[in-house]
Amino acid sequence: MNRNDMLRALARDRFDVIVIGGGASGLGVAVDSQTRGYRTLLLEQDDFAKGTSSRSTKLVHGGVRYLQQGNIALVLEALRERGLLCRNAPHLVQPLAFIVPRYRWWEGPFYGVGLKVYDVLAQSLNLAPSRLLDYAETIERIPNVEKEGLLGGVVYHDAQFDDARLAVCLARTAVDYGATVLNYFRVTRLLKEDGIVRGVEAEDVETGSRVEVHARVVVNATGIFSDAIRAMDDESVERVVAPAQGVHIVLEASFLARDTAIMVPKTDDGRVLFVIPWLDRALVGTTDVEMKVPELEPTARIDEIEFILRNAARYMERDPKPGDILSVFAGQRPLVRMGGMQETKKISREHVVETSRSGLVSIMGGKWTTYRKMAEDTLDDAVQVGGLAERKCVTEELRLHGWLSPGDAALAASGELRMYGSDAPRVEAFLAEDAARRERLHPRLPYRVGQLRFAVRHELARTVEDLLSRRTRSLVLDARAAIEAAPKAAAILADELGRDGAFAQSELDRFLDVAGGYLPPAELRE
Repeated sequence: MNRNDMLRALARDRFDVIVIGGGASGLGVAVDSQTRGYRTLLLEQDDFAKGTSSRSTKLVHGGVRYLQQGNIALVLEALRERGLLCRNAPHLVQPLAFIVPRYRWWEGPFYGVGLKVYDVLAQSLNLAPSRLLDYAETIERIPNVEKEGLLGGVVYHDAQFDDARLAVCLARTAVDYGATVLNYFRVTRLLKEDGIVRGVEAEDVETGSRVEVHARVVVNATGIFSDAIRAMDDESVERVVAPAQGVHIVLEASFLARDTAIMVPKTDDGRVLFVIPWLDRALVGTTDVEMKVPELEPTARIDEIEFILRNAARYMERDPKPGDILSVFAGQRPLVRMGGMQETKKISREHVVETSRSGLVSIMGGKWTTYRKMAEDTLDDAVQVGGLAERKCVTEELRLHGWLSPGDAALAASGELRMYGSDAPRVEAFLAEDAARRERLHPRLPYRVGQLRFAVRHELARTVEDLLSRRTRSLVLDARAAIEAAPKAAAILADELGRDGAFAQSELDRFLDVAGGYLPPAELRE
Protein backbone atom coordinates (compact mmCIF):
# COMPACT_ATOMS: atom_id res chain seq x y z
CA MET A 1 0.00 0.00 0.00
CA ASN A 2 1.35 3.37 -1.02
CA ARG A 3 -0.27 6.73 -0.22
CA ASN A 4 0.68 8.34 -3.53
CA ASP A 5 -0.93 5.44 -5.41
CA MET A 6 -4.07 5.88 -3.31
CA LEU A 7 -4.20 9.63 -3.97
CA ARG A 8 -3.90 9.04 -7.72
CA ALA A 9 -6.74 6.51 -7.58
CA LEU A 10 -8.84 8.98 -5.59
CA ALA A 11 -8.44 11.60 -8.32
CA ARG A 12 -8.88 9.15 -11.19
CA ASP A 13 -11.50 6.58 -10.25
CA ARG A 14 -15.27 6.67 -9.96
CA PHE A 15 -16.74 4.85 -6.98
CA ASP A 16 -19.83 2.82 -6.21
CA VAL A 17 -19.36 2.79 -2.44
CA ILE A 18 -17.68 5.23 -0.08
CA VAL A 19 -16.95 3.96 3.43
CA ILE A 20 -16.32 6.50 6.20
CA GLY A 21 -14.23 4.99 8.99
CA GLY A 22 -11.20 2.72 9.10
CA GLY A 23 -11.87 0.59 12.16
CA ALA A 24 -13.07 -3.02 12.22
CA SER A 25 -16.51 -2.31 10.78
CA GLY A 26 -15.36 0.10 8.06
CA LEU A 27 -12.50 -2.10 6.90
CA GLY A 28 -14.82 -5.10 6.89
CA VAL A 29 -17.31 -3.21 4.72
CA ALA A 30 -14.54 -2.16 2.33
CA VAL A 31 -13.34 -5.75 1.92
CA ASP A 32 -16.87 -7.06 1.40
CA SER A 33 -17.75 -4.30 -1.06
CA GLN A 34 -14.63 -4.58 -3.19
CA THR A 35 -14.68 -8.39 -3.29
CA ARG A 36 -18.28 -8.25 -4.53
CA GLY A 37 -16.97 -6.16 -7.41
CA TYR A 38 -18.09 -2.67 -6.34
CA ARG A 39 -15.54 0.12 -6.75
CA THR A 40 -14.83 1.10 -3.16
CA LEU A 41 -13.20 4.03 -1.38
CA LEU A 42 -12.48 4.05 2.35
CA LEU A 43 -11.59 7.26 4.19
CA GLU A 44 -10.30 7.36 7.77
CA GLN A 45 -9.77 10.63 9.66
CA ASP A 46 -6.79 9.29 11.62
CA ASP A 47 -5.06 5.92 11.33
CA PHE A 48 -6.66 2.54 10.74
CA ALA A 49 -7.90 1.15 14.07
CA LYS A 50 -6.73 4.28 15.90
CA GLY A 51 -9.74 4.14 18.23
CA THR A 52 -11.73 1.24 19.64
CA SER A 53 -10.46 -1.33 17.15
CA SER A 54 -6.89 -1.36 18.50
CA ARG A 55 -7.93 -1.32 22.17
CA SER A 56 -9.88 -4.55 22.55
CA THR A 57 -9.32 -7.50 24.89
CA LYS A 58 -7.65 -9.22 21.90
CA LEU A 59 -10.27 -11.97 21.90
CA VAL A 60 -12.22 -13.53 19.06
CA HIS A 61 -14.96 -15.14 21.11
CA GLY A 62 -18.56 -16.23 21.26
CA GLY A 63 -19.19 -14.38 24.50
CA VAL A 64 -19.63 -16.65 27.50
CA ARG A 65 -21.42 -13.95 29.46
CA TYR A 66 -23.96 -13.44 26.67
CA LEU A 67 -24.80 -17.11 27.10
CA GLN A 68 -25.42 -16.40 30.80
CA GLN A 69 -27.73 -13.55 29.72
CA GLY A 70 -29.67 -15.92 27.47
CA ASN A 71 -28.70 -14.17 24.22
CA ILE A 72 -28.37 -17.39 22.24
CA ALA A 73 -28.67 -15.73 18.82
CA LEU A 74 -25.70 -13.44 19.47
CA VAL A 75 -23.59 -16.33 20.80
CA LEU A 76 -24.44 -18.50 17.80
CA GLU A 77 -23.46 -15.77 15.38
CA ALA A 78 -20.25 -14.94 17.21
CA LEU A 79 -19.16 -18.58 17.53
CA ARG A 80 -19.64 -19.10 13.81
CA GLU A 81 -17.68 -15.95 12.98
CA ARG A 82 -14.96 -17.02 15.42
CA GLY A 83 -14.51 -20.24 13.48
CA LEU A 84 -14.41 -18.44 10.14
CA LEU A 85 -11.77 -15.98 11.37
CA CYS A 86 -9.55 -18.81 12.61
CA ARG A 87 -9.76 -20.31 9.11
CA ASN A 88 -9.35 -17.09 7.12
CA ALA A 89 -6.57 -15.38 9.12
CA PRO A 90 -4.63 -18.09 11.01
CA HIS A 91 -1.47 -15.94 11.05
CA LEU A 92 -3.29 -13.45 13.30
CA VAL A 93 -6.03 -15.49 15.02
CA GLN A 94 -5.24 -18.60 17.07
CA PRO A 95 -7.21 -20.80 19.50
CA LEU A 96 -6.59 -20.16 23.19
CA ALA A 97 -7.46 -22.28 26.22
CA PHE A 98 -9.27 -20.57 29.11
CA ILE A 99 -9.67 -21.92 32.60
CA VAL A 100 -12.40 -20.90 35.03
CA PRO A 101 -11.03 -21.68 38.54
CA ARG A 102 -13.49 -23.43 40.89
CA TYR A 103 -13.62 -22.55 44.60
CA ARG A 104 -17.17 -23.77 45.43
CA TRP A 105 -18.61 -27.25 44.88
CA TRP A 106 -21.51 -26.01 42.74
CA GLU A 107 -19.29 -24.16 40.26
CA GLY A 108 -18.24 -27.44 38.61
CA PRO A 109 -21.69 -28.48 37.35
CA PHE A 110 -22.78 -24.86 36.86
CA TYR A 111 -19.91 -23.80 34.59
CA GLY A 112 -19.37 -27.28 33.19
CA VAL A 113 -22.90 -27.56 31.81
CA GLY A 114 -22.88 -23.96 30.53
CA LEU A 115 -19.64 -24.42 28.63
CA LYS A 116 -20.84 -27.71 27.14
CA VAL A 117 -23.75 -25.70 25.72
CA TYR A 118 -21.14 -23.28 24.37
CA ASP A 119 -19.42 -26.23 22.62
CA VAL A 120 -22.70 -27.46 21.14
CA LEU A 121 -23.62 -24.01 19.79
CA ALA A 122 -20.28 -23.80 17.97
CA GLN A 123 -21.18 -26.99 16.08
CA SER A 124 -18.56 -28.04 13.48
CA LEU A 125 -16.57 -24.84 14.07
CA ASN A 126 -15.87 -25.67 17.72
CA LEU A 127 -12.18 -25.23 18.54
CA ALA A 128 -11.89 -27.92 21.25
CA PRO A 129 -14.24 -29.52 23.80
CA SER A 130 -14.58 -28.05 27.30
CA ARG A 131 -14.01 -30.29 30.33
CA LEU A 132 -13.64 -30.31 34.10
CA LEU A 133 -10.15 -30.21 35.63
CA ASP A 134 -9.16 -31.48 39.05
CA TYR A 135 -6.90 -29.54 41.43
CA ALA A 136 -3.64 -30.94 40.06
CA GLU A 137 -4.56 -30.33 36.41
CA THR A 138 -5.63 -26.77 37.19
CA ILE A 139 -2.33 -25.98 38.93
CA GLU A 140 -0.39 -27.52 36.06
CA ARG A 141 -2.23 -25.35 33.50
CA ILE A 142 -2.23 -22.09 35.49
CA PRO A 143 0.44 -22.42 38.21
CA ASN A 144 0.05 -18.83 39.40
CA VAL A 145 -3.66 -19.19 40.20
CA GLU A 146 -4.78 -18.48 43.79
CA LYS A 147 -4.49 -21.90 45.48
CA GLU A 148 -6.26 -21.23 48.77
CA GLY A 149 -9.65 -22.95 48.60
CA LEU A 150 -9.12 -24.10 45.00
CA LEU A 151 -11.07 -27.24 44.04
CA GLY A 152 -10.23 -27.41 40.35
CA GLY A 153 -11.32 -25.69 37.17
CA VAL A 154 -13.20 -25.85 33.89
CA VAL A 155 -11.29 -25.47 30.62
CA TYR A 156 -12.87 -24.16 27.41
CA HIS A 157 -11.54 -22.60 24.22
CA ASP A 158 -11.97 -19.32 22.39
CA ALA A 159 -9.45 -17.50 20.20
CA GLN A 160 -7.17 -14.48 20.48
CA PHE A 161 -5.71 -12.10 17.91
CA ASP A 162 -3.74 -8.94 17.31
CA ASP A 163 -6.49 -6.40 16.66
CA ALA A 164 -4.46 -3.57 15.10
CA ARG A 165 -2.55 -5.99 12.88
CA LEU A 166 -5.82 -7.54 11.70
CA ALA A 167 -6.98 -4.04 10.76
CA VAL A 168 -3.84 -3.55 8.64
CA CYS A 169 -4.46 -7.01 7.16
CA LEU A 170 -8.01 -6.03 6.17
CA ALA A 171 -6.80 -2.79 4.59
CA ARG A 172 -4.25 -4.72 2.56
CA THR A 173 -6.88 -7.30 1.57
CA ALA A 174 -9.18 -4.54 0.30
CA VAL A 175 -6.31 -3.03 -1.69
CA ASP A 176 -5.34 -6.47 -3.06
CA TYR A 177 -8.78 -6.59 -4.69
CA GLY A 178 -8.60 -3.03 -6.03
CA ALA A 179 -10.07 -0.79 -3.31
CA THR A 180 -8.73 2.67 -2.52
CA VAL A 181 -8.05 3.20 1.18
CA LEU A 182 -6.71 6.37 2.77
CA ASN A 183 -5.90 7.16 6.37
CA TYR A 184 -5.56 10.76 7.55
CA PHE A 185 -8.43 11.82 5.30
CA ARG A 186 -11.29 13.47 7.21
CA VAL A 187 -14.84 13.64 5.88
CA THR A 188 -16.11 17.19 6.45
CA ARG A 189 -19.45 17.15 4.63
CA LEU A 190 -21.94 14.83 2.98
CA LEU A 191 -22.85 15.66 -0.63
CA LYS A 192 -26.48 15.32 -1.67
CA GLU A 193 -28.27 15.21 -4.99
CA ASP A 194 -32.03 15.79 -4.83
CA GLY A 195 -31.88 15.16 -1.09
CA ILE A 196 -30.05 11.83 -1.41
CA VAL A 197 -26.50 11.30 -0.10
CA ARG A 198 -24.27 10.75 -3.12
CA GLY A 199 -20.77 11.48 -1.90
CA VAL A 200 -18.55 13.32 0.53
CA GLU A 201 -16.31 16.32 0.84
CA ALA A 202 -13.05 15.28 2.52
CA GLU A 203 -9.87 16.94 3.71
CA ASP A 204 -6.38 15.53 3.39
CA VAL A 205 -5.17 15.99 6.96
CA GLU A 206 -1.53 16.07 5.85
CA THR A 207 -1.89 18.87 3.26
CA GLY A 208 -5.17 20.59 4.12
CA SER A 209 -6.45 20.18 0.55
CA ARG A 210 -10.10 19.27 0.05
CA VAL A 211 -11.80 17.12 -2.54
CA GLU A 212 -15.35 16.15 -3.44
CA VAL A 213 -15.90 12.48 -4.20
CA HIS A 214 -19.14 11.02 -5.52
CA ALA A 215 -20.54 7.49 -5.20
CA ARG A 216 -23.81 5.59 -5.47
CA VAL A 217 -23.98 5.03 -1.71
CA VAL A 218 -22.15 6.19 1.42
CA VAL A 219 -21.62 3.99 4.48
CA ASN A 220 -21.05 5.49 7.92
CA ALA A 221 -18.82 3.06 9.84
CA THR A 222 -17.29 5.43 12.37
CA GLY A 223 -17.94 3.50 15.59
CA ILE A 224 -18.25 5.77 18.61
CA PHE A 225 -18.45 8.78 16.25
CA SER A 226 -21.41 7.42 14.26
CA ASP A 227 -23.80 10.01 15.67
CA ALA A 228 -21.58 12.85 14.40
CA ILE A 229 -21.80 11.57 10.81
CA ARG A 230 -25.53 10.93 11.21
CA ALA A 231 -25.87 14.56 12.33
CA MET A 232 -24.09 15.70 9.13
CA ASP A 233 -26.96 14.06 7.31
CA ASP A 234 -29.71 15.28 9.64
CA GLU A 235 -28.81 17.62 12.50
CA SER A 236 -32.03 16.73 14.36
CA VAL A 237 -31.21 13.01 14.51
CA GLU A 238 -31.46 11.28 17.90
CA ARG A 239 -28.17 10.21 19.49
CA VAL A 240 -28.12 6.42 19.83
CA VAL A 241 -24.47 5.46 20.40
CA ALA A 242 -23.51 5.10 24.06
CA PRO A 243 -19.71 4.99 24.46
CA ALA A 244 -18.64 2.56 27.19
CA GLN A 245 -15.02 2.67 28.28
CA GLY A 246 -13.00 -0.48 28.83
CA VAL A 247 -9.52 -0.43 30.37
CA HIS A 248 -6.78 -3.07 30.27
CA ILE A 249 -3.43 -3.36 32.00
CA VAL A 250 -0.37 -5.20 30.66
CA LEU A 251 1.98 -7.16 32.94
CA GLU A 252 5.06 -9.33 32.53
CA ALA A 253 4.32 -12.83 31.20
CA SER A 254 5.45 -14.30 34.53
CA PHE A 255 2.10 -13.32 36.06
CA LEU A 256 0.59 -16.24 34.11
CA ALA A 257 3.63 -18.49 33.57
CA ARG A 258 1.78 -20.60 30.97
CA ASP A 259 0.03 -20.12 27.62
CA THR A 260 -3.41 -20.60 29.20
CA ALA A 261 -5.81 -17.76 30.05
CA ILE A 262 -7.86 -17.29 33.22
CA MET A 263 -11.50 -16.25 33.03
CA VAL A 264 -12.76 -14.65 36.25
CA PRO A 265 -16.50 -15.39 36.07
CA LYS A 266 -17.76 -12.49 38.18
CA THR A 267 -16.25 -9.18 39.28
CA ASP A 268 -17.46 -6.41 41.57
CA ASP A 269 -19.74 -5.02 38.86
CA GLY A 270 -20.98 -8.38 37.55
CA ARG A 271 -18.74 -8.52 34.48
CA VAL A 272 -16.21 -11.20 33.64
CA LEU A 273 -12.48 -10.45 33.80
CA PHE A 274 -9.80 -12.03 31.62
CA VAL A 275 -6.12 -12.64 32.32
CA ILE A 276 -4.65 -13.54 28.94
CA PRO A 277 -1.21 -14.46 27.58
CA TRP A 278 -0.59 -12.12 24.63
CA LEU A 279 2.64 -11.40 22.73
CA ASP A 280 4.74 -12.64 25.65
CA ARG A 281 2.86 -10.46 28.13
CA ALA A 282 -0.12 -10.93 30.44
CA LEU A 283 -3.11 -8.79 29.48
CA VAL A 284 -5.78 -8.15 32.14
CA GLY A 285 -9.19 -6.53 31.65
CA THR A 286 -11.68 -5.13 31.22
CA THR A 287 -13.91 -2.47 32.80
CA ASP A 288 -17.23 -1.03 31.66
CA VAL A 289 -17.91 2.63 32.41
CA GLU A 290 -20.43 4.74 30.53
CA MET A 291 -18.91 7.89 29.04
CA LYS A 292 -20.77 11.09 28.23
CA VAL A 293 -18.90 11.90 25.00
CA PRO A 294 -16.80 9.78 22.63
CA GLU A 295 -13.03 10.30 22.74
CA LEU A 296 -10.47 9.32 20.12
CA GLU A 297 -7.70 9.08 22.73
CA PRO A 298 -9.34 8.08 26.03
CA THR A 299 -7.25 7.48 29.12
CA ALA A 300 -7.74 5.12 32.04
CA ARG A 301 -9.08 6.43 35.31
CA ILE A 302 -7.43 5.48 38.59
CA ASP A 303 -10.55 3.72 39.86
CA GLU A 304 -10.67 1.56 36.70
CA ILE A 305 -7.06 0.43 37.16
CA GLU A 306 -7.68 -0.28 40.85
CA PHE A 307 -10.78 -2.30 39.91
CA ILE A 308 -8.70 -4.53 37.62
CA LEU A 309 -5.90 -4.99 40.15
CA ARG A 310 -8.36 -5.79 42.95
CA ASN A 311 -10.39 -8.36 41.02
CA ALA A 312 -7.37 -10.00 39.38
CA ALA A 313 -5.70 -10.45 42.77
CA ARG A 314 -8.55 -12.65 43.98
CA TYR A 315 -7.66 -15.30 41.40
CA MET A 316 -3.87 -14.86 41.10
CA GLU A 317 -1.38 -16.14 43.66
CA ARG A 318 0.96 -13.27 42.88
CA ASP A 319 -1.08 -10.12 43.29
CA PRO A 320 -0.31 -7.50 40.61
CA LYS A 321 0.66 -4.08 41.96
CA PRO A 322 0.69 -0.66 40.28
CA GLY A 323 4.47 -0.88 39.91
CA ASP A 324 4.09 -4.09 37.87
CA ILE A 325 2.09 -2.38 35.12
CA LEU A 326 4.01 -2.12 31.83
CA SER A 327 1.23 -0.33 30.00
CA VAL A 328 -2.40 0.64 30.48
CA PHE A 329 -4.80 1.43 27.67
CA ALA A 330 -8.41 2.48 27.32
CA GLY A 331 -10.92 2.07 24.52
CA GLN A 332 -14.56 3.01 24.06
CA ARG A 333 -17.12 0.52 22.77
CA PRO A 334 -19.81 1.88 20.40
CA LEU A 335 -22.85 0.38 22.12
CA VAL A 336 -26.23 1.13 20.58
CA ARG A 337 -28.91 2.26 22.96
CA MET A 338 -32.38 1.58 21.59
CA GLY A 339 -35.61 2.05 23.51
CA GLY A 340 -34.61 3.80 26.70
CA MET A 341 -31.69 4.20 29.08
CA GLN A 342 -29.81 1.14 30.31
CA GLU A 343 -26.53 0.41 32.04
CA THR A 344 -23.84 -0.04 29.39
CA LYS A 345 -22.82 -3.49 30.63
CA LYS A 346 -26.40 -4.64 29.97
CA ILE A 347 -26.75 -3.11 26.50
CA SER A 348 -26.60 -5.72 23.75
CA ARG A 349 -23.39 -6.04 21.71
CA GLU A 350 -25.48 -6.80 18.63
CA HIS A 351 -25.01 -4.52 15.65
CA VAL A 352 -27.58 -2.27 14.03
CA VAL A 353 -27.74 -1.19 10.37
CA GLU A 354 -29.72 2.01 9.83
CA THR A 355 -30.65 3.70 6.57
CA SER A 356 -31.65 7.34 6.84
CA ARG A 357 -34.32 9.03 4.73
CA SER A 358 -31.58 10.49 2.54
CA GLY A 359 -29.88 7.13 2.04
CA LEU A 360 -26.96 7.28 4.47
CA VAL A 361 -26.27 3.72 5.62
CA SER A 362 -24.86 3.51 9.17
CA ILE A 363 -23.44 0.40 10.83
CA MET A 364 -23.33 0.73 14.62
CA GLY A 365 -22.53 -1.49 17.58
CA GLY A 366 -21.16 -5.00 17.25
CA LYS A 367 -17.68 -6.27 18.09
CA TRP A 368 -14.48 -7.41 16.38
CA THR A 369 -15.52 -11.06 16.33
CA THR A 370 -18.56 -10.37 14.16
CA TYR A 371 -17.01 -7.69 11.92
CA ARG A 372 -17.45 -9.85 8.79
CA LYS A 373 -21.16 -10.50 9.37
CA MET A 374 -21.66 -6.83 10.23
CA ALA A 375 -20.11 -5.91 6.89
CA GLU A 376 -22.26 -8.40 5.01
CA ASP A 377 -25.47 -7.06 6.54
CA THR A 378 -24.37 -3.48 5.82
CA LEU A 379 -23.52 -4.17 2.18
CA ASP A 380 -26.81 -5.97 1.62
CA ASP A 381 -28.61 -2.78 2.62
CA ALA A 382 -26.16 -0.48 0.81
CA VAL A 383 -26.67 -2.37 -2.45
CA GLN A 384 -30.39 -1.69 -2.27
CA VAL A 385 -29.94 1.98 -1.36
CA GLY A 386 -27.42 2.59 -4.15
CA GLY A 387 -29.30 0.64 -6.76
CA LEU A 388 -26.23 -1.51 -7.36
CA ALA A 389 -26.34 -4.85 -9.15
CA GLU A 390 -26.85 -7.57 -6.56
CA ARG A 391 -23.79 -9.76 -6.07
CA LYS A 392 -23.15 -12.52 -3.56
CA CYS A 393 -21.01 -11.90 -0.49
CA VAL A 394 -17.82 -13.98 -0.73
CA THR A 395 -16.08 -13.21 2.56
CA GLU A 396 -17.06 -16.42 4.39
CA GLU A 397 -14.35 -18.28 2.50
CA LEU A 398 -12.07 -15.31 1.74
CA ARG A 399 -8.50 -15.84 2.86
CA LEU A 400 -7.20 -12.54 4.19
CA HIS A 401 -3.92 -10.96 3.15
CA GLY A 402 -1.00 -12.98 4.50
CA TRP A 403 -3.00 -16.21 4.85
CA LEU A 404 -0.82 -19.21 5.51
CA SER A 405 -1.79 -22.64 6.72
CA PRO A 406 -1.24 -22.99 10.48
CA GLY A 407 0.68 -26.17 9.82
CA ASP A 408 2.90 -24.72 7.13
CA ALA A 409 6.57 -25.02 7.99
CA ALA A 410 7.28 -21.53 6.67
CA LEU A 411 4.86 -20.07 9.21
CA ALA A 412 6.53 -21.92 12.06
CA ALA A 413 9.92 -20.69 10.88
CA SER A 414 8.73 -17.08 10.74
CA GLY A 415 8.95 -16.76 14.54
CA GLU A 416 8.76 -13.12 15.51
CA LEU A 417 7.53 -12.25 11.99
CA ARG A 418 4.48 -14.51 12.28
CA MET A 419 2.14 -11.49 12.18
CA TYR A 420 3.04 -11.00 8.49
CA GLY A 421 1.89 -14.48 7.52
CA SER A 422 2.90 -15.31 3.95
CA ASP A 423 4.62 -11.91 3.71
CA ALA A 424 7.18 -12.99 6.34
CA PRO A 425 9.81 -14.13 3.79
CA ARG A 426 9.46 -10.77 2.01
CA VAL A 427 9.93 -8.91 5.30
CA GLU A 428 12.87 -11.14 6.22
CA ALA A 429 14.51 -10.37 2.86
CA PHE A 430 13.90 -6.65 3.43
CA LEU A 431 15.60 -6.84 6.82
CA ALA A 432 18.51 -8.78 5.36
CA GLU A 433 19.28 -6.03 2.81
CA ASP A 434 20.89 -3.86 5.50
CA ALA A 435 22.43 -4.98 8.79
CA ALA A 436 21.05 -1.86 10.47
CA ARG A 437 17.51 -3.02 9.71
CA ARG A 438 18.02 -6.15 11.78
CA GLU A 439 18.95 -4.23 14.91
CA ARG A 440 16.55 -4.45 17.84
CA LEU A 441 14.30 -1.45 18.18
CA HIS A 442 14.63 -1.75 21.97
CA PRO A 443 15.94 -4.52 24.28
CA ARG A 444 12.50 -5.00 25.86
CA LEU A 445 10.56 -5.02 22.57
CA PRO A 446 10.29 -7.90 20.05
CA TYR A 447 10.75 -5.76 16.94
CA ARG A 448 13.50 -4.90 14.46
CA VAL A 449 14.33 -1.41 13.22
CA GLY A 450 13.62 -2.46 9.65
CA GLN A 451 10.01 -3.33 10.48
CA LEU A 452 9.35 0.39 10.97
CA ARG A 453 10.78 1.17 7.54
CA PHE A 454 8.68 -1.61 6.03
CA ALA A 455 5.56 -0.20 7.70
CA VAL A 456 6.12 3.27 6.20
CA ARG A 457 6.76 1.88 2.73
CA HIS A 458 4.08 -0.79 2.54
CA GLU A 459 1.52 -0.35 5.37
CA LEU A 460 0.57 3.35 5.18
CA ALA A 461 2.22 4.23 8.51
CA ARG A 462 2.42 8.05 8.61
CA THR A 463 3.25 8.93 12.23
CA VAL A 464 5.44 7.71 15.08
CA GLU A 465 2.28 6.61 16.85
CA ASP A 466 1.28 4.51 13.85
CA LEU A 467 4.66 2.78 14.03
CA LEU A 468 4.84 2.19 17.77
CA SER A 469 1.18 1.68 18.64
CA ARG A 470 -0.35 -0.22 15.71
CA ARG A 471 2.16 -1.44 13.05
CA THR A 472 4.17 -2.71 16.00
CA ARG A 473 2.48 -3.03 19.39
CA SER A 474 5.36 -1.44 21.28
CA LEU A 475 3.29 1.14 23.17
CA VAL A 476 0.85 -1.51 24.40
CA LEU A 477 3.53 -4.03 25.35
CA ASP A 478 5.76 -1.64 27.31
CA ALA A 479 4.99 2.08 27.36
CA ARG A 480 8.33 3.10 28.87
CA ALA A 481 10.27 1.09 26.28
CA ALA A 482 8.20 2.64 23.49
CA ILE A 483 8.96 6.12 24.82
CA GLU A 484 12.66 5.29 24.89
CA ALA A 485 12.49 3.97 21.31
CA ALA A 486 10.48 6.94 20.01
CA PRO A 487 13.43 9.18 18.97
CA LYS A 488 14.76 6.36 16.78
CA ALA A 489 11.28 5.82 15.30
CA ALA A 490 10.89 9.54 14.57
CA ALA A 491 14.23 9.64 12.75
CA ILE A 492 13.26 6.61 10.65
CA LEU A 493 9.88 8.11 9.80
CA ALA A 494 11.39 11.42 8.71
CA ASP A 495 14.00 9.63 6.61
CA GLU A 496 11.45 7.41 4.87
CA LEU A 497 9.11 10.34 4.14
CA GLY A 498 11.92 12.65 3.05
CA ARG A 499 11.21 15.12 5.84
CA ASP A 500 13.57 17.21 7.98
CA GLY A 501 14.60 17.26 11.62
CA ALA A 502 11.84 19.68 12.57
CA PHE A 503 9.27 17.15 11.32
CA ALA A 504 10.94 14.38 13.33
CA GLN A 505 10.88 16.50 16.49
CA SER A 506 7.23 17.45 15.95
CA GLU A 507 6.29 13.79 15.49
CA LEU A 508 8.27 12.81 18.57
CA ASP A 509 6.52 15.47 20.67
CA ARG A 510 3.10 14.33 19.46
CA PHE A 511 3.87 10.72 20.29
CA LEU A 512 5.19 11.50 23.76
CA ASP A 513 2.00 13.42 24.52
CA VAL A 514 -0.09 10.35 23.63
CA ALA A 515 2.27 7.82 25.22
CA GLY A 516 2.01 9.48 28.62
CA GLY A 517 -1.56 8.19 28.81
CA TYR A 518 -0.29 4.60 28.64
CA LEU A 519 1.78 4.96 31.81
CA PRO A 520 0.02 4.18 35.10
CA PRO A 521 -0.82 7.44 36.93
CA ALA A 522 1.83 8.48 39.44
CA GLU A 523 -0.82 8.94 42.13
CA LEU A 524 -1.99 5.30 41.84
CA ARG A 525 -1.68 3.75 45.29
CA GLU A 526 0.64 0.78 45.80
